Amino acid sequence: MRLNEIAFTDAQPVDGYGPGFFRIAGQVLYGPILTGASGTAVWGGYDDAAPLLALAGQVDVLFIGTGGEMAHLPDELRGALEKAGIGVENMSSPAACRTYNVLLSEGRRVALAALPV
Repeated sequence: MRLNEIAFTDAQPVDGYGPGFFRIAGQVLYGPILTGASGTAVWGGYDDAAPLLALAGQVDVLFIGTGGEMAHLPDELRGALEKAGIGVENMSSPAACRTYNVLLSEGRRVALAALPV
């Protein structure tokens, strides 16, 4: 089997996560996070739509991690993101982190907003 080193050019992958935290590029952040090509920041959760809407035109897909279990997004949030032209995929936070990392390694225009497990 041939192994290739993965280079992340525009954004930083999720290194790990645990109860209440995410580790991105070696930095531990507590609570919900938003990460992508524009950087990594603490996110205010479902009621904090502004930083997600600011991604319009910058990402093709926004992965939203809903915590330890898969959950539906609030209709108002999903509608606002779709109206802004942002593709939205919600899944459990562990699945969202893994999917974000894979697509990021392929050079795709993606971002991740996630609630901790």
